[in-house]
Amino acid sequence: SSFDLLMSVKCRSSVCGKIMELLGQNKIDHHQRQVAILSQDSFYRVLTPEQKAKALKGQFNFDHPDAFDNELIVKTLTDIVDGKTVQIPVYDFVTHSRKEETVAVYPADVVLFEGILMFYSQEIRDLFQMKLFVDTDADTRLSRRVLRDISERGRDLEQVLSQYINFVKPAFEEFCLPTKKYADVIIPRGADNLVAINLIVQHIQDILNGGLTKRQAGCINGYGTSPRQRQPSESSSRPH
Repeated sequence: SSFDLLMSVKCRSSVCGKIMELLGQNKIDHHQRQVAILSQDSFYRVLTPEQKAKALKGQFNFDHPDAFDNELIVKTLTDIVDGKTVQIPVYDFVTHSRKEETVAVYPADVVLFEGILMFYSQEIRDLFQMKLFVDTDADTRLSRRVLRDISERGRDLEQVLSQYINFVKPAFEEFCLPTKKYADVIIPRGADNLVAINLIVQHIQDILNGGLTKRQAGCINGYGTSPRQRQPSESSSRPH
C-alpha cells in the first residue's frame, strides 16, 4: 500500500504516546505498525570534544537549531516519503554522544515526527502535510523537564535549572515560539487536552481507513502538516 501521512508535531512526547495508545498502535509489532513515531531528539549532532566538555558541564545549548543534524533529518524524511525503511540514530543523553547502534523504522501509512524545532527549517517544514503545535504552560514545561532530566539523564537540580534559564527558555522564545504561526493545528494544554487529541486520532483513523484524501503529511512539535502533495498516480511500495 502507499504512504499516506507525514505529520510533524511541536510537542512533548507524551502527546504522541497518547495518540499511539488511542490508535492501539503501541501494542503492535514495529514491522506491522500503520503509524510510526520519530523524535527530533534522535538527531542531535555528533559533538566535538570541546562541545562535549561544555555539555557535561551543562554549558552547551541543545535547544539551538544548530544542535540538530538537519541534513540527516531531511534525508530520513525523504526516504520515509519514498516508502523506505530508515535507520534512526540513538542518542545517549548521559554521555552526550551518538551510539553505534541504530533503530529501524519500517514503512508506515502515518508517521509522527515530534520535536521542539521541527518547524524552524523551511526545508524540513515543507516536507510535512500536517503540522501540530502543542502549547503548554511554561511552569508545566519546566516541571516536566526537571523530572525528566533528573530521573532519566542523571542531572542535578541546580544544573537543570541553570540550563533552563540560560539556554532552554531563551531558545524557546527566540526559535520555537515564533514558528507557532506555521502550525495547522494548535493544541493547548498538551496531553491533558483529550478533546483535541481525540480529534487528531479520528483524523488519523480516517486516513488509515481511506476516508480522507491521501498524500498528506504532518509534523509534531508542533503537530504539523505542510502542503506538499504527490500526484494521485504516485505510490510507494511498502515491504513489511
